[in-house]
Amino acid sequence: MKPIDNLIRANIKIIKPYASARDEYKSTSDDLVFLDANENPFDNGVNRYPDPQQSELKSTLSDIKNIPSECMLLGNGSDEVLDLIFRVFCEPNTDNVITLPPTYGMYEVLANMNAIELLKVPLNDQFQPNINAILNAINSRTKLIFLCTPNNPTANSFTSKSIERVLRDFEGIVVIDEAYIDFTEKKSWSNRLDEFPNLIVIQTLSKAYGLAGIRLGICYASSYIISVINKIKPPYNINKLTQQKALECLLDQKRLSLEIKEILNQRSRLLQVLEHITFVDVVYPSDANFILVKVDDATKRYNQLIANGIVVRNRTNLPGCYNCLRLTIGSEMENSKLISILKQIQ
Repeated sequence: MKPIDNLIRANIKIIKPYASARDEYKSTSDDLVFLDANENPFDNGVNRYPDPQQSELKSTLSDIKNIPSECMLLGNGSDEVLDLIFRVFCEPNTDNVITLPPTYGMYEVLANMNAIELLKVPLNDQFQPNINAILNAINSRTKLIFLCTPNNPTANSFTSKSIERVLRDFEGIVVIDEAYIDFTEKKSWSNRLDEFPNLIVIQTLSKAYGLAGIRLGICYASSYIISVINKIKPPYNINKLTQQKALECLLDQKRLSLEIKEILNQRSRLLQVLEHITFVDVVYPSDANFILVKVDDATKRYNQLIANGIVVRNRTNLPGCYNCLRLTIGSEMENSKLISILKQIQ
């Protein structure tokens, strides 16, 4: 494949990153008087700027994931990470990227925001990548391919064989979005960064860790790719409170395991019930914390659920998802209410 350096925008290669006060001087000493960052001197817990490189948080992640800190970057949600990837590799009004609909909608939004052409190669009838069609769609200006696995909204994982072929045959960057990786038995592709220099893996603390409200996304890639993205990362993109809460939850792996186990148990329960709901035509397999179902009339059933206090997602307008609803796995009580309503409505 092409050297990664050849894929990076020329202006990004020469850019000088902003040097914050905390980048220029780092110390853990409590004896120092910091008069370098124009901060308010009165201690209220957040009067000082946060660590711009989130060193403690990355160190903890490194221990958990067995990935070096220099191979990770943290973002204000995965969306910021994705936006930074667009900015590093894609020249506006020139380059293009490939997505596989139906998939996460922000890829298209970010492509439009960054003036990047979007090439869509739909998933096949089994919601798997059409590899030959993907490779045929690639041209000299294709910089990124986005693979969301487990996929949103279809909930299934892509086959390892398909992903490997894209990684080996595409000379650009392959971005694997693993927002739902904690709900499947499949291994993360972050364990294979050394094997594929063109691989970027995105994860989040919003789903399994239950931290959607703090907005923390994680990017895993080679240390070189991370160093380039770091050049354009806002200096204090992860605030102190987010770092503290994330660290607290990362250190409580027992709670994480228990909550994932309960979500998976509830997913199995809901899958079994859905098979016997009369207006449900297809229940698709799930590797995520949600289930996609095909019903007789998605808009009608969506409105009926709303009328009974249940909010789901109507995905009928997405390619391949006609008359489909996406149901997030709730608590035992929430799922009991959903099941009761599903059995009642006609």
